[in-house]
Amino acid sequence: MTDSDVAVVGFAQAPNVRATSGTTNGVEMLVPVFEELLSGTGMRTEDVGFWCSGSSDYLAGRAFSFIAAIDAIGAFPPINESHVEMDAAWALYEAWVKIRTGEVDTALVYGFGKSSAGELRRVLAMQLDPYFAAPLWPDSVGVAGLQARLGLESGAFAEQDMAEVAARSRADAEHNPHAQLSGRVLVAELLARPYLADPLRAHDCAPITDGASAVLLASAGRARELRERPAWITGVEHRIESAELGGRDLTASPSTADAGRAAGADGVELAELHAPFTHQELLLRDALGLDGSVRINPSGGALCGNPMFAAGLTRIGEAARRVWSGEAGKVLAHATSGPALQQNLVCVMEG
Repeated sequence: MTDSDVAVVGFAQAPNVRATSGTTNGVEMLVPVFEELLSGTGMRTEDVGFWCSGSSDYLAGRAFSFIAAIDAIGAFPPINESHVEMDAAWALYEAWVKIRTGEVDTALVYGFGKSSAGELRRVLAMQLDPYFAAPLWPDSVGVAGLQARLGLESGAFAEQDMAEVAARSRADAEHNPHAQLSGRVLVAELLARPYLADPLRAHDCAPITDGASAVLLASAGRARELRERPAWITGVEHRIESAELGGRDLTASPSTADAGRAAGADGVELAELHAPFTHQELLLRDALGLDGSVRINPSGGALCGNPMFAAGLTRIGEAARRVWSGEAGKVLAHATSGPALQQNLVCVMEG
C-alpha cells in the first residue's frame, strides 16, 4: 500500500424502519450510529479528521437540515465538515479525495433520511429536469415503471426475472438484523399479486424507509491500527447521464458501465447494488458484466430497506464487511441517485 491509499475500516447503520418518531434532521438516528461506529474502532469524536454527510433539504422539509444534524456530533471540539445534497456515497467520494490529498488521515461519512415525513414519490420529482419534467410532478414509481416497461418490451428481461430478484433479496435479508423487509416467498406468489404501477408490483419497489448509516475511512498509515483486515478502496468512480428522460436509453446504464470500467470492476466476487427497483438490479448486473458467479446483495439490498440518501453508502459498508470477515477478497459497491439510474457511483474494495 502507498501513503495515499484509503481503506474502509468501520461501518454502522440504524435499523431500517417504515417510520420513526424523531425529527427530520436525523439526530435521534445518528447519535447511536456514531456511538457504535466510533466505539467499534476505539476512536473518539475528536480523533476524526473530517466529517462529510449526505442528505436532502427537500426530503427534510427544512433549509440547511444537515447543519441541524451536526448536533449529533456535538458543539465542541470544532470539526472539519462538508456536505453533499445527494446520497452519502458521494460524500464518501469527497472524503476519499480529502484523505488522498494528505489533508487528513481519517474521515467519517454519514447519510440520513426520514422518508416517512412527506410524500416521497412526489418529493423525488424534484430530481427531474426543472424546466420540462419536474413541473408535471411525475410520480417516481411511475417513472420507474416506464423504464421497466421499456425493458420488458425490448426483451432485456421478463417479469419472472424481476420476481426472482425480489424473492432472493427477501430471503437474503433474513440474515440482516437491520432489514425492514425479509422472509422467504415463492416467485409464483409474487407474480400473482396486483400491479402497483404497471408493470411494477409492490415487491418490485423499495419500501419507504427511515434510516441512517455511517462509514469510517482511514489512510494507509492509520487503517491497520483500526482494522485488522481493512477494505482497501482500489477504485472509485462516478458518472452522470442526461436528466432528460427522453434523451437517453432507459434500458441501459452506460454511466454505470463506464464507472465500473474506470474503477476496475472485473473479477469481483460479491456486489452490493443500489437498486430501488427489481428491474434496475437486472440492468446494473448487465452494465457491470456480473455473471452468475458473483453474489449479488447478500444483505438484501435496497429492496429490503431503502433509507433515502443513506442506502448507497450502506452498500459500501455492507460490501466492506464481507472483506473484513474474509468472506470475499474483492468486492464492488454501487450507488445511484436521480431518476431511472441517472447518476451512478462504483466503489471497488479489496482485502
